[in-house]
Amino acid sequence: MLSRINQKIAVILAAIAGVYLIISYSLPKYPNAIIDADVVPKGLGFLLLFFAVLLFFDKKEETKAEKQKRHLSKSNLLVLLAVLAFILIYISLLEILGFLIMTSVFIFGCSLFLGYKKHLSNGIVSVVFSLVIYGLFNYLLRINLPAGIIPF
Repeated sequence: MLSRINQKIAVILAAIAGVYLIISYSLPKYPNAIIDADVVPKGLGFLLLFFAVLLFFDKKEETKAEKQKRHLSKSNLLVLLAVLAFILIYISLLEILGFLIMTSVFIFGCSLFLGYKKHLSNGIVSVVFSLVIYGLFNYLLRINLPAGIIPF
């Protein structure tokens, strides 16, 4: 039935989107929030489901060159596992150290690990991005991100 790789991946993504949407509908409601905490997760779940449907009906056939691109070398696998380790460390320390510190360190560290050499611009981008996202969520959307050891 599922002849193309796109269809197989689309079914997996649709199942993930379905589970994700079920979980996002079980998030608690907050009566005092301007934008409730479930808006973004539901939007992302429906977006993933939409793209899974588009991928399922995509008629493009996979060429031999595209099949070779799917082959993962051992060095690339090690890089992916290292980035996964960075993500797990980020998640485990997010509540303790806070969003600002951990996001800045995560962006800077991952960029450095992946070979980005301009340390000053990397540092500026990681700090400014973290501050902007923190400000948008905490002050504009009134969604509190973990403050951690920073008192604001």
